Amino acid sequence: MNIVHYGIPMQAMKLAAPGGIDQLHLADIEPRAPGRGEIQVEIKATSLNFHDYAVVTGLIPAAEGRIPMSDGAGVVTAVGEGVTAYALGDRVLSYFFPNWSAGRPTLPNLLGVPGDHVDGFAAQSVTMPASAFSRMPANLDFEAASTLTCAGLTAWRALVVETDLKPGDWVLVQGSGGVSVVALQMARMMGCRVIATSSSDAKLERLGALGAEHLINYKTHANWGEQAFELTGNAGVDLVVEVGGPGNLPQSINALAVDGCISLIGVLTGWSGEVPTAALMTKNGRLSGITVGSQADHANMIAAVEANDLQPVIDKTFALEELGEAFRYQESQQHFGKICVSL
Repeated sequence: MNIVHYGIPMQAMKLAAPGGIDQLHLADIEPRAPGRGEIQVEIKATSLNFHDYAVVTGLIPAAEGRIPMSDGAGVVTAVGEGVTAYALGDRVLSYFFPNWSAGRPTLPNLLGVPGDHVDGFAAQSVTMPASAFSRMPANLDFEAASTLTCAGLTAWRALVVETDLKPGDWVLVQGSGGVSVVALQMARMMGCRVIATSSSDAKLERLGALGAEHLINYKTHANWGEQAFELTGNAGVDLVVEVGGPGNLPQSINALAVDGCISLIGVLTGWSGEVPTAALMTKNGRLSGITVGSQADHANMIAAVEANDLQPVIDKTFALEELGEAFRYQESQQHFGKICVSL
């Protein structure tokens, strides 16, 4: 029997109107039978990213009635005609960019993001092209797997795709959000040495327990970039996983090694600002903007996660109807690692 959810009431969180956490509301949805090339998936978990927060709060415009969330992990409940890659009961994980199979990014590759351009995974059931999913890592549960779609792949691309890191190279991670924590884990998995920054000594202690060799409280050490540079024996860090954006860039450049790279993945300090271009040029440094990665990168990341039994760090899990509360928790910046929603 190929039909599981047709006619069974399911629920989703929708944005009644763009621009606010208070606009989220629980709504009934009617699961749709998959057409040719599609699969129906019962979503078991999703995880919060800044991108999702930006959609919900209106920083990224979204259509009225949009179902948010870019990350989704679940079980195949129905298979459409022509689909051979998946069968009933398969555990699958969503792609952030369903149209980016491999190679360098192009504008068409970056369209179709779930939860943004189309409805996402804050829904108990979705019907989408089979090409919008990969298999799930065999070593992870649904919540842990859901953290990889955006945050995990962003870290992977910064560490593996956009740079040429070798064991013993230095990586600097900032804060204790989802991308920073998994980047630390992946860097250690690759044999790199890690410097971590945070404004919380308690969180720094936890970052140290995950393998960060040096810990810097940027509230008590305003010139943390210079300190990081000195901690490497005045060689500088080979990669900065930059989540702060313009407010951080002067110190990140101070920390950078000659021919080093700053992977810009977040703009928590603002959308624009001054960049000390002469200092970056003098170091022959690269500033590389990153938005997640391709499906080929995604597959390589899953292989590495399985081979090393990497376990993403999950701070707290909320229920679907508590999605607004989850976003407020994210807004408070109290979390360490990822925030998940169990469906």
